[in-house]
Amino acid sequence: MNAPSRLDPGHTNERAQRRAQVVAELGGLLPPHALLWHSEDTIPYECDGLTAYRQQPLAVALPETEAQIAAVLKACHRLDIPVVARGAGTGLSGGALPHRMGLTLSLAKFNKILAIDPLARTARVQCGVRNLAISEAAKPYKLYYAPDPSSQIACTIGGNVAENSGGVHCLKYGLTLHNVLRVRGFLADGTPVEFGSEALDVPGLDLMSVLVGSEGMLAVVTEVTVRLIPLPQVARCIMASFDDVRHAGDAVANVIAAGIIPAGLEMMDKPMTAAVDSFVQAGYDLNAAAILLCESDGAPEEVEEEIARMVHVLRASGATSIAVSADEAQRLKFWSGRKNAFPASGRISPDYMCMDSTIPRKRLADILIAIAQMEKKYGLRCVNVFHAGDGNLHPLILYDANDPDQLHRCEQFGADILETSVALGGTVTGEHGVGVEKLSSMCVQFSANEREQMLGVKRAFDPKELLNPGKVIPTLSRCAEGGKMHVRGGLLPFPDIPRF
Repeated sequence: MNAPSRLDPGHTNERAQRRAQVVAELGGLLPPHALLWHSEDTIPYECDGLTAYRQQPLAVALPETEAQIAAVLKACHRLDIPVVARGAGTGLSGGALPHRMGLTLSLAKFNKILAIDPLARTARVQCGVRNLAISEAAKPYKLYYAPDPSSQIACTIGGNVAENSGGVHCLKYGLTLHNVLRVRGFLADGTPVEFGSEALDVPGLDLMSVLVGSEGMLAVVTEVTVRLIPLPQVARCIMASFDDVRHAGDAVANVIAAGIIPAGLEMMDKPMTAAVDSFVQAGYDLNAAAILLCESDGAPEEVEEEIARMVHVLRASGATSIAVSADEAQRLKFWSGRKNAFPASGRISPDYMCMDSTIPRKRLADILIAIAQMEKKYGLRCVNVFHAGDGNLHPLILYDANDPDQLHRCEQFGADILETSVALGGTVTGEHGVGVEKLSSMCVQFSANEREQMLGVKRAFDPKELLNPGKVIPTLSRCAEGGKMHVRGGLLPFPDIPRF
């Protein structure tokens, strides 16, 4: 069992009293099996995919109906109890990290596909439905749901809405925001709310883009209507090798500059290809400094033409070898490595921290070179996989969580990557959200006035600031040191995030 976090020295009287109050209140609203509060029962909820930071909540509620969700939210609002909504817990920025004096609201039981309309090409699903399950249910109608994060076999559509998730095909088909039509849920006080519409437009203000990506700070999502698109008639994938990361980065920019929008355009460096190929035998070129995976989908004639155009651009950009998938089995084999980048990294290191920032495509080589220098600076390895087409980085810093010094250096390494991304004209996050991981990093990119405007939006939806508090938007005190994220004396300047 993990040691208590620095924020929780034990079951203090205040914490015990607050838990008793919550259990007594919610015990009358939920069946006994739907409310957990003993430590051994709440441990599975103490973190999300960002395992470096952990904290047990006062209790975990597992409602089974929307009426129960509303009742739980009303009770917590009356008692001023923070609420953290949780899906599958696959998030990578600590967005579902529990509040030590709050309730974790698990939505795992809302896992029904309510309706599929093949004529309107929509699916109406509960928030706990897995991303991949939507496409599986739509396949008989020759339709599918386009956003495909690597965790799609497990992550839920409600979590995708919270993080505005993307995936390897988001370059052509867009993020969650571009594929969601309507969202239903509840505000912090239990008031039902609806965003978007299945029609072409919505009455009043269109707040969908405010909700999607808000990381559970504005509302608890219970139901989502998504857009379905036709399955492509054919898809083919190019694997292009490069002997220099700058050539590979330039090739990405050149493909887009040629007016080509591939279905997928991904990049992996040499250490990452070695890790994944030993795991899934994807057939990657292990001698290449970097490889690109470029996919085309659509009608056969369209795909054939686009593949030929991309091959021409890649060769002109310095590709040392090019392989084009001959059939569907080989295409899936090429993608198997990319889809298994995270578990493959787990085989070569006790722990890893996956960063997430976005830079202009033309600076891909610059960030890779900078990360290589950071490896020497912090004494840690880093393997890299990118959504290269839209400049979204996923460097995976390898470390051992059993060594506190390695964790501190890993945090410092990650902060350096984020700050460098901003310096290169990018942003501190792409699709994984801010959560707790990038709180200090937000100080680098956004001014005090901009952060206050973000808080203003939060307060408009949640005046008491009870939904997922302490996440995403840093406080003024956190940014008081000029927004610098550097570690001093082996510790972060704001050691208020729970750890092992």
